Amino acid sequence: MRPTARRQPKDSFIPPPPPTPVDFHHRQYPARDSDASSRPSSVDVGGRPTLDLYKDRSFQQSVVSTINSFLSSHNFSVTFKTTSPSAKDILETLKFLLSLLDFPFSKLEEDLPFLLKRLNYPFKLNKSILRSPAAPHQWPTFLALIHWLVQIAKFHSHISSSPKQHNAIYQYTVNSYMHYIRGDDDAVEELDCSIREKIHHQTAAAQDRLDAVRHSAAELKAELERLRTAPSPKDALEKEKAILENDEKKFHKMIDELSSRIEQAEKVVAEKEKQVEAKEAESERICEENEELKRRVEAQTFNARDVDRMKRELQAVERDIAEAELARNAWEEKAWDLDTTISHKINDLEALALDCNQALRRLKIGNGIQYVLNGKGTTPAEIMGIDHKLMLKPALRSFADEIKKSSLEKLEESISYQQKSGENAVRLEGRRNQLAAVQLRIDEMESQLNMRKKETQEYTSRCYAEAKKMLEDVQLTDHEIDIMEREAAEVLKTSELNLQEMIKQSEEEIKMRASEHFQLVDSISKFKEYVGSKMSEIRRPLSETAAAVSVQLRVGESTMIMIFDGLLPFCVLTHRLHDLGIHTLRTDSCHVTRLDSIHKNQRSFVEIYMPNISFAFSNGAASNFLRLRHTLPTFVLWF
Repeated sequence: MRPTARRQPKDSFIPPPPPTPVDFHHRQYPARDSDASSRPSSVDVGGRPTLDLYKDRSFQQSVVSTINSFLSSHNFSVTFKTTSPSAKDILETLKFLLSLLDFPFSKLEEDLPFLLKRLNYPFKLNKSILRSPAAPHQWPTFLALIHWLVQIAKFHSHISSSPKQHNAIYQYTVNSYMHYIRGDDDAVEELDCSIREKIHHQTAAAQDRLDAVRHSAAELKAELERLRTAPSPKDALEKEKAILENDEKKFHKMIDELSSRIEQAEKVVAEKEKQVEAKEAESERICEENEELKRRVEAQTFNARDVDRMKRELQAVERDIAEAELARNAWEEKAWDLDTTISHKINDLEALALDCNQALRRLKIGNGIQYVLNGKGTTPAEIMGIDHKLMLKPALRSFADEIKKSSLEKLEESISYQQKSGENAVRLEGRRNQLAAVQLRIDEMESQLNMRKKETQEYTSRCYAEAKKMLEDVQLTDHEIDIMEREAAEVLKTSELNLQEMIKQSEEEIKMRASEHFQLVDSISKFKEYVGSKMSEIRRPLSETAAAVSVQLRVGESTMIMIFDGLLPFCVLTHRLHDLGIHTLRTDSCHVTRLDSIHKNQRSFVEIYMPNISFAFSNGAASNFLRLRHTLPTFVLWF
C-alpha cells in the first residue's frame, strides 16, 4: 500500500525563497519610513540634515582623521586630506567600503544610489556627481558619503564579530524551520548533513587548537627547564655592567672629541669675526675717503688734463672697488661655508646628544640629567647644557655602586633560588611519576572508550544506512507514482484539449465549405443566366455571318481559316455554323497565335490560329466574320 503523502502547507504559511546576497543586504538595513508621512524618518529632531557641517574646516579635519585611521586599520593604501582628492582615490575608496559591506555591484554609478536609498542615507545624492567626483565643490558631499559608509562598515564589522558558532546554530535553526514549513525534506536532510560537517570541522579545529596548546605547554616546560639549567643572573648582570662601562667610556671619548671640535670651531668663528670687523672698518674708511674725495672734487676747478687724470684715478678706484667686492664676496662665501660647517657640526652634536640622552634614560640615572644643546654657548658646558665632570661622573659612580650592591643581592637571591629549585625539582619528579601512572590509566580507559565508541558508531551507521535505504526506496516509489499520475493527468488534459481543438476546427471548416458551396451554386446560376443572355444576343449576328460565308463559298473565293479564343459551347457553335454551310476544319487546345500563308487546291488560305476552334471562310466573308468575332464571349469552358 502506498504511504500517504505529506500534506502540503497552505500558501499563506509558505515563506518566501531564500534571499539573494543583494536582497539579504537590502533586508539587513531596511529603510524605515515615518508614520507621519512617506518621507524617511531621521534621527535628527531638527529635520533632514544638511551638508553645512561638512563644509567647516575643523570638522573636515576630524572627519578626515577618522576616515584615514579606519582605512589604515584595514591596510588600505589611500589617505585623504582636507583638500579635494583625485577621482581615482574617491572611487577606489567607495569600492573598498562597499566590499567591506559585502555588497555586490557591477557599475558603481547605478548600484550605489540604490544601496544608499535602501540604507536610508540621510543626505541627497545625485547620480551626476558620480561621473565627476574630483570637482572641488563636490568634496563635502563625497566626504559626508565616505564618513557615513565608514560608520556603517564599523557597525557591520561589529555585528559580524559575534561568535560564529552562535550565528551558525541560529542560522541552522532558522533555515531548518523554514524548510520544515515548506515541507522540503530533502533540503532539511542537506542542511543536517552540512551542519554535521561544520560541527566535525569545528571539532577538528578545536582538537588542533588543543594540540597547539599542549605543544605550547611542552615548550613552556622546556623553557622552564632551560631557565633552571641556565647560568646565574650574576654573570648576566656583570656582562651588562661591563657593556655599560664600555658605553660610558665611549660616551666620555665622544664628549671629549666634541668638546675639542667645538673649541676649534669657536676659535675659527672668532678669527672670522675679527676679519669681518676689520673688513667693515676698512669699508667704512674707504667710504669716508670717497666722501672726502667727492668734497675735494667739488671744491676744485678742473681743466682737461685734470679731467683725464681724474678719469684715470676714477678707473683705478673702480678697479680697487671691484677687487674689494670680489674679496668681500670671497669672504662672504667663506663665512657661509663656515656657517654651514657649524650647522652640520651642531646637527651631529644633536644626534650624539640624542643618543647620549637615550642611553642615560636606559641607564635610569636620577636627577634628570640630559644634554640640551645651546648653539649660542661659548664653552663646552654651555653648548652641551651640562658639565659632565660635575654632574654626569658622580651620577655614573653612584650608578656603578648601585649595580654592585644589586649584583650582590641578586647573587644571594640566586643562591636561595637554587636551593628552592632543587626542592621543587624533587617534588616535581614525584608529581611526574604520579602523572605518568595516572596518564597510563587514562590511556587504557581512553582505548576502551574508543573501542566502545567505534562499535557504537558502526552499529549506528549500519542502522542509519538501512533506514536511509528503506526511506529512499519508499520515496522513490512514491515519486514514480506521483510522476505517473502527473503524466496521466497531463496526457488526459492534452487529449481533451486536442479533441476540443479538432472539433472546433472541423466545425469551422464545415461552415467555411458550406459557405463556399452556397457561393458556388449562386455563381453557377448567375453564370447560366449570363450565358443564356449572351447566346440570345449573338444568335442574330451569327446567322447573318454564316449566310454570308455560305454565299462566298458558293462563289468559289478563297477561304479564310480563323481560330477563335471565344469559349462558346463547341457543340452549339458547330451546329449553328453547319446549318449555315460553314464547315469546321479542326480544333486545337493549345493557346498559340500564328499567321501562315499557304496554297491548297489552287486557293489562297489565310490560317490564323487561336485557341480551341478553327473555321473556314471565304475572303469575302472575312469582314462579317470578324464583326461576329468581336461579339463572341470569352470565358472559361464550363463542360
